[in-house]
Amino acid sequence: MARRKQTVTIKHVAADAGVSLQTVSRVINKEPNVRPAMRERVQASIEKLGYVPSIAAQRMSGSRSYLIMALNDRERTIADWRKREGTDWVDQMLLGGMLTCAEHGYRLIVELIDTHSDHIERELLGAIAALQPDGVILTPPHSQNQRVIELLHDHGISVARIGSLSGGPGLRFTMDDERAARLASEHLIGLGHRRIGFIAGSPEYELSAWRVDGWRSAMRAAGLSDAGLCEDSDFSFESGRRAALALLGAPDPVTAIIASNEQTALGVMAVAREQGVSIPDDLSLISFDDTPLVRFGTPALTAVAQPIAEVTARAVEAIIEDRKTKETLDRTAVVPAGLIERESTAPPRKR
Repeated sequence: MARRKQTVTIKHVAADAGVSLQTVSRVINKEPNVRPAMRERVQASIEKLGYVPSIAAQRMSGSRSYLIMALNDRERTIADWRKREGTDWVDQMLLGGMLTCAEHGYRLIVELIDTHSDHIERELLGAIAALQPDGVILTPPHSQNQRVIELLHDHGISVARIGSLSGGPGLRFTMDDERAARLASEHLIGLGHRRIGFIAGSPEYELSAWRVDGWRSAMRAAGLSDAGLCEDSDFSFESGRRAALALLGAPDPVTAIIASNEQTALGVMAVAREQGVSIPDDLSLISFDDTPLVRFGTPALTAVAQPIAEVTARAVEAIIEDRKTKETLDRTAVVPAGLIERESTAPPRKR
C-alpha cells in the first residue's frame, strides 16, 4: 500500500531555512521587518519544499486573520436558490471578492444572516467568534443596519458597505443608482417615450429610493409628468406582474417600463405576452439587472449593468488597506453602473 505523502508545514520550512517560525510567518505575510537575505532564504525553502501557506500559518503574526467575510441576507438568498430564481449577484460578488482576496493571500467567506431575525446580533457574534475576520463586506439590506455596523465596529473589524449611504463607520460603496435610473429614463425619453412607468424595488433597500429619484428627475427635466407611473415591488416576479398589470391597465397606458431588477422585468414580459403586447413594438422595457436571462432571452433586454464584481474587489482592497494603515474607513466611493442597449427598446408606436 502506497504511503500517504506527508504534508509540508511551516515547521518544515523553518527547519530547512534554519530560522524561527515567526520569521517564516513574517515572510509569508509579506511584513517589512525581515532582512532581504533572510527573506530570500525562507522563500527558497518554501519553493524547494512546495509549501503552501495555510490560514493558520498566516495568523501566527497575531495581527491579521487573512479572512474577509461577506454577509448576505439569508432569507432572500435561500428563497431565490430554492426557487432557482437567483440572480448572478452572488456569483459576481464571489468573482470580484475571491480573485482579489487571492491576490493578497486572503480568503473570502460568505455568511448568510437573517435581516429580520431578533437574534441577528447573536448570529453575527457567532460568525465573528468562529471566523475572526479581518473585515466584513455588507450587502443590502445589512449595509444599512446600524446594529450590525456598530457591532462590527465595536469589535475592531473593518467594514465595507455596499449600497448604503446611511451614517456610521465603514467605507460606503454605491453604483450611483440614481444616475443609472436617470440614464435609463433619458434613453427612453430620447426615443420619444412620454409615458414611462417605473417599478420600484423593495423599500427595505436604500438604493430603491435612489432609483425612483433618478427616474423622477429625468422625467421632470424633460417636462413630463410622473403622476401614477410608479409601482412598488419586492423584487419578485409576482410583484413585477402586479406592477405591469397596473401600468398597462391604466386609462392612458405606459409605452415604456423600467424594472428595478431581473425578476420584475420578467414579470412585465409575462404580462405583455398574455395581453398580446409586443416588446419593443408596443412596449419598451429596461431591466436593472444584466443577468444571463436578460442578455439571452427574446428579446434581449436593454439593461443597467451593475459592476458588482468591481465593487466587491474594491471593497476587499479597502479592507486590506485599512488593516495596514489602522485608519477607520469612513468615506464614500462610487463605481458607476452603465446602460447597455439591446433589442427591448424602440421608439413608441404612433397612435
